[in-house]
Amino acid sequence: MYNTFKPEQAMGLMDFVRAAKSCVKEISPQTLLDKLSAREDLLLIDVREHSEYEAGHIKGAHLVPRGIIEAAADPAYPKHLPELAAARDRQIVVYCATSGRSAMAAAVLQMMGFKNVLNMEGGYARWEADGMPQVHEAAY
Repeated sequence: MYNTFKPEQAMGLMDFVRAAKSCVKEISPQTLLDKLSAREDLLLIDVREHSEYEAGHIKGAHLVPRGIIEAAADPAYPKHLPELAAARDRQIVVYCATSGRSAMAAAVLQMMGFKNVLNMEGGYARWEADGMPQVHEAAY
């Protein structure tokens, strides 16, 4: 596959995001809040970077930066995240800043065999804009 790639067919970031969004399901911030309020059994994953998470995140979210999602989800990898690696049949909701990185993370998780992965529309920026509850941690 990779040895037949032609430079004139080069893809940009938004091409990857569009491809990912075409194969993942999305939910609105309000739907996610409703699920959290109803205490649905779901695993909430924030795929932003540590500094973004620290500046504000959704209560109960596990930080798994996009760059390590494959390792964190793979039970064979020594430093995997046990909650994520064991969640193949569990509902998983992923989010990032605007929903691009999380769409790609959701697509990868589906390729890894996770059966019920949802991407939050608009990401944390929309969560904030919609006035949803946030957790802010002090940085020392």
